[in-house]
Amino acid sequence: MRKLLLGALALVLTAMLLGYGLWTEQRPAGHYLSDLRVEVALNQGVPADKGNLLGIEPLLYPGDYQNLALLHRKLAAYLEHARTQGLVGPRTIVVLPEHIGTWLWARGEKKELYQVTRLQEAWQWLELSNPLRYGLAMLNAEGDDRRADAHLRMKATQMAADYQQLFGGLAREFGVTLVAGSIVLPTPYAEQGILHSGSGALYNNGVVFASDGKVIGQPQRQQYPDSEVRRFIRSGDAYPLQVFDTPAGRLGVLVGSDSWYPANYQQLAAQSAQLIAVPAFISGRDSWTAPWRGNRHQPMAVSLPLKAGQVEEGQAWQRLIGHGQSADTALLSVFLRGQFWEIAGDGLGFTSRDGHYVSASSHPGARLLNLWL
Repeated sequence: MRKLLLGALALVLTAMLLGYGLWTEQRPAGHYLSDLRVEVALNQGVPADKGNLLGIEPLLYPGDYQNLALLHRKLAAYLEHARTQGLVGPRTIVVLPEHIGTWLWARGEKKELYQVTRLQEAWQWLELSNPLRYGLAMLNAEGDDRRADAHLRMKATQMAADYQQLFGGLAREFGVTLVAGSIVLPTPYAEQGILHSGSGALYNNGVVFASDGKVIGQPQRQQYPDSEVRRFIRSGDAYPLQVFDTPAGRLGVLVGSDSWYPANYQQLAAQSAQLIAVPAFISGRDSWTAPWRGNRHQPMAVSLPLKAGQVEEGQAWQRLIGHGQSADTALLSVFLRGQFWEIAGDGLGFTSRDGHYVSASSHPGARLLNLWL
């Protein structure tokens, strides 16, 4: 009798494990309606043959990341609208916001992940749906927040491939140079124009695609990650800033809070940078008009001319960029907007040239920002 009970128990456990294994492989698609509308919120300068910096501040949600087709449809619709307005040409440099690629960790998951309201709940669905991948990633995780590290590390190979396919494809489709915001990956590298994920520490990386869909140079590490992300994202100051040759001129990329530090502008100026793209992300509803939080956990912040709470967030961005930018460069900054579970993206993109700042109009939907060179 005892052997019979043990055998029955083993069969039940085996059936449960098999059922769980089958459940983890199921990915039924959820229904999602996407708003493809976009407005030109800033159009500065006069059209000429020198090209333009074209920023996109998309309005994104977790549902946009269910699959690449949905995300492509939305971003391509924005670019198509810009093309109909005469803002897209062979010398156009398109700039997307920071972390637009990082949220690709959510691609291809169970529909419940996109329906919950809290990021912690989404993480739980991610872990339950990928137990083996998550467990292996936890073994290799680094930093103070190993759980956050593991979530990105477990999807890194897929994320790099998706990022290449989506943003390299958009650059090729519209014939533009594309600053594809940023993506957090473990020690990524480009080989023969293709982005690959490595196996080291996590970095926040800006990546530039040429009009043939290939990566230009190497991923640009964020030098000084801001605030709490330093618990799992490593500073990239061991990797010097690059300047990329584009049809519109020599381009530097300062990811997020890197745009606050004069030393970074000096590095770019030494390489004859003419254009600067600043992909950025600020979390928290109405953060743009709230007191500036500063770079709370970054030792380099002591060198900044502003102290936390001294001015509003938006004022801080403009004043800090003005503190370092040389007069002969053109700069465009764009911010990721939308709602990622309880995390709201905020910010109002702007241009800077010859010491003059021009902010986009505060349109509630997706926005296009254009600066003619």
